Amino acid sequence: MTARDIIIKPIITEKSMAGVATEKKYTFQVAKKTTKIQIAKAVEEIFGVKVSKVNTVNVRGRLRRQGRYEGYTPSWKKAYVTLTEDSKTIEFFEGMM
Repeated sequence: MTARDIIIKPIITEKSMAGVATEKKYTFQVAKKTTKIQIAKAVEEIFGVKVSKVNTVNVRGRLRRQGRYEGYTPSWKKAYVTLTEDSKTIEFFEGMM
């Protein structure tokens, strides 16, 4: 699995952007079967930064209804990546602030 397969997309919300501004904590949607070590190596490879720690959360699918039909959205994995103090920031997120 390549680094681009591990990191699916960044998560841009008000809460995640507050973490970027204060703690160098970035949020990504990642592949479900990846480990914290694989996520850290993928972020370091793609963005050229130093990762301090990685926290992950498995997000359950939510029940959605369309008229009389109902089903669940797919479940997915979220990763909170904290960078070291001496590491540079990720340029992609700076354009959002």
